[in-house]
Amino acid sequence: MLKYTHVLFDLDGTLIDTNNLIITSFLHALDKYFPGKYTTEDIIPHMGKTLHDQMAIFGPDRVEELVQVYREHNEQVHDELVKEFPNVLETIEELAKLGVKMGIVTTKQRKTAEMGLKLFGLDRFMDTVVCFQDTVEHKPHPAPVLKAMEAIGAVPGSTLMVGDSQFDIGAAHNASIDSAGVAWSLKGASFLSTFHPTVILQDISDLIQVVKNPVNS
Repeated sequence: MLKYTHVLFDLDGTLIDTNNLIITSFLHALDKYFPGKYTTEDIIPHMGKTLHDQMAIFGPDRVEELVQVYREHNEQVHDELVKEFPNVLETIEELAKLGVKMGIVTTKQRKTAEMGLKLFGLDRFMDTVVCFQDTVEHKPHPAPVLKAMEAIGAVPGSTLMVGDSQFDIGAAHNASIDSAGVAWSLKGASFLSTFHPTVILQDISDLIQVVKNPVNS
């Protein structure tokens, strides 16, 4: 019997390596309006928030323009800059064989979420994809997690949320489900640990045993 029959994933920085894409797109947009003002180090702490929320921090009077420039550049260079994280597809395939139902809970827009999933053949394994457009509230609010759970018939005791940011862990806590932080997060495993995830995954393949066996909080 599985410990977790339903697993929800963040997308960027968790299943697919969009870190370079995101940072490049941010710097492209920010440099257009604020040349030389922001660096990668300014961007990383806010990754995981919605794009609008992030742009409101950097340019509160130019949010819509910044979002538009970011998205245009992001889509143009998407397939060139997005990479696979090691062992992701193999792990997702194994989870599917075990009968685990899976879904995506992301703060990005549906178009680019689907682009990323299809690029690496992950889309066929996901029973639901909850994106920015699908809820009024966003992670760490539980709304998108609860929406995904409802879509795949998940219940709290057997559902796990996997992500690379404090917003993913917070959303899991707020939805009363267990959480897994990923050690390959740009924010670092030690940082994620301060938000008390149920488990930290050193490699995505660790998820197989986590799903199969009880874990200690």
